[in-house]
Amino acid sequence: MALVAGVDSSTQSCKVVLRDAGTGRLVRSGRASHPDGTEVHPSAWWDALQVALEDAGGLADVSAISVGGQQHGMVCLDESGEVVRPALLWNDTRSAKAAADLVLELGAQAWADAVGSVPVASFTITKLRWLAEHEPDSVARTAAVCLPHDWLSWKLSGSTDLADLATDRSDASGTGYFDGHTNTYRTDLLVRALGKEVRLPRVAGPAERIGQHGSLLLGPGAGDNAAGALGVQTGDDVLVSLGTSGVACARSSVQAADPSGLVAGFSDATGAFLPLVCTLNAARVLDATARLLGVSLADLSALALSAEAGAAGLSLVPYLEGERTPNLPDATGALHGLTLSNATQANVARAAVEGMLCGLAAGLDALVAQGVSVSAVRLIGGAAQSEAVRRIAPTVFGVPVTVPEPGEYVADGAARQAAWVLAGSDEAPAWELGEAAHFEGAATPGLRARYAVAAGKHLSVPR
Repeated sequence: MALVAGVDSSTQSCKVVLRDAGTGRLVRSGRASHPDGTEVHPSAWWDALQVALEDAGGLADVSAISVGGQQHGMVCLDESGEVVRPALLWNDTRSAKAAADLVLELGAQAWADAVGSVPVASFTITKLRWLAEHEPDSVARTAAVCLPHDWLSWKLSGSTDLADLATDRSDASGTGYFDGHTNTYRTDLLVRALGKEVRLPRVAGPAERIGQHGSLLLGPGAGDNAAGALGVQTGDDVLVSLGTSGVACARSSVQAADPSGLVAGFSDATGAFLPLVCTLNAARVLDATARLLGVSLADLSALALSAEAGAAGLSLVPYLEGERTPNLPDATGALHGLTLSNATQANVARAAVEGMLCGLAAGLDALVAQGVSVSAVRLIGGAAQSEAVRRIAPTVFGVPVTVPEPGEYVADGAARQAAWVLAGSDEAPAWELGEAAHFEGAATPGLRARYAVAAGKHLSVPR
């Protein structure tokens, strides 16, 4: 039995799974926490990976490994491969003005045509512009720029040569300076942001071996969303993930080019494309609401299900950390429609679940506008384990919802990619998945329209 390892180096933690390469059966797993904050030194990821690997029993009997990681983070390296400054993570919004400036300089349509996406504060290119404007000394020292998963793969290889840096299409497509249609970097856009050319990771194929450390083969890895899609074997299904961020995406043969900026024209981990909508606020909306009400997450779920659909007219706009879709980095959350009669814990709980899901439903609408067919949704992520979320989701999305068995989907996708590298086959191996739960329900009349009105009020607030 050959074992493969998959890593999920996410915003909050590092997870490792070891699986049978042929069947996908889980053999061992481990995890470790990452520090809080939107600015983190990459060494913290490496330290967490070592703890997670030890917790999983090590790599001595593992044949191949791939790393899935949080997208967009800016990792700057000097000529000797040392980290220039702590990495700025995807959810660091200090580059919001830089994003607006870059869009203004070229125009939204030009950006969509060039790289499939319109830059927002999450994208690496906006963080490079921020760096150029605020830390010229850091720019002067920077010889290479890579992404979190690229850096971890490079460290796993044991190399200190910048020429050995490698990435994959899915993660490269989130930088703002890579065209997935031609599989080439747009170095002119990189220079526009940073002010100079630097080394960028080689873009490897979906199942290309990017290195070898002893007998351990290294796969190219992937951005977390693409790895998650690979892990649950979505095929042509629409995937909604409710983790730290909320994501709606679907596999496509065509790169999206949405000048509104709602849909990012990302690539997937198989050689195709992954049009994607991302919100900053998902599972932590439920965490915050539970804290506000002084209840557990389980109690929050029960409260939400005890309220009538629509929360008696109460709407929660969940922009608790600003928002990426729509692009409102300085926005805050708000309750709308509060009255003496609907001011109950149950209605607030219901409004929190419905508000979080309405933000993703708007994302589904944007995907449809880009040609994606939405007849059913596959729901994953931490918040998908909430009974209230599972049962309310069909009434918000208006289509049936399937929830796979709980799993570390990003790490599982990375492991499946590692098995693909090990097999050297044309397609990723098909692994057996556990039983999925299915949920259906009639769409709640007026809910989406009422939420759209409440959310629309934030668009006119001066920033």
